[in-house]
Amino acid sequence: MAKSLAEQLASAGLVNANKAKKVSQEQRKKAKLKRKGHMQDEVQAEEARKQQLREQQKQQAERDRQLNQQRKQEAEEKAKRAQAMQMLQHGEQNISGEIAFNFVDPRSNKVKQLWVNKKGQTALAAGQLAICADADSYKVVPTHVAEKVMERYPEALMFLAQPEAQEVAEDDPYKDYQIPDDLMW
Repeated sequence: MAKSLAEQLASAGLVNANKAKKVSQEQRKKAKLKRKGHMQDEVQAEEARKQQLREQQKQQAERDRQLNQQRKQEAEEKAKRAQAMQMLQHGEQNISGEIAFNFVDPRSNKVKQLWVNKKGQTALAAGQLAICADADSYKVVPTHVAEKVMERYPEALMFLAQPEAQEVAEDDPYKDYQIPDDLMW
């Protein structure tokens, strides 16, 4: 007949006889209390701990899911911004010249000045060209490029003239006179 685990451990010298005896007594007491129903409190406590552990795991999984979603969204925004900057670089128009073109930078709410030629000034005023900003400078691009950039990164658009039909009041004495939109002061 095979020896019990306690006897095997005792014969190997890993456990002394007194410790083995105490462990077996505790096991018998627990079994007796369990049969009588006194172990209900311990069982309920164990179930409560398991339930709490499951709840913590659910909360951790939810936090991880939200964090992953936030990281994914940030990565998408970064990719869109990179696409917009690449579009600005490829669509940039060189219209540098001697005429100052003033516009308001919405990031700092200050008037900025860009030196353009006559053709560039006319195109900017007519809404054919737009001013966009990358990380460190302003770029003049065609309107269709600026609209595509605005879809991906709206903060890049600095100036886009909106040619609009202005309604003239009936009693306006100057209604017959057109006001130039490129008036130089």
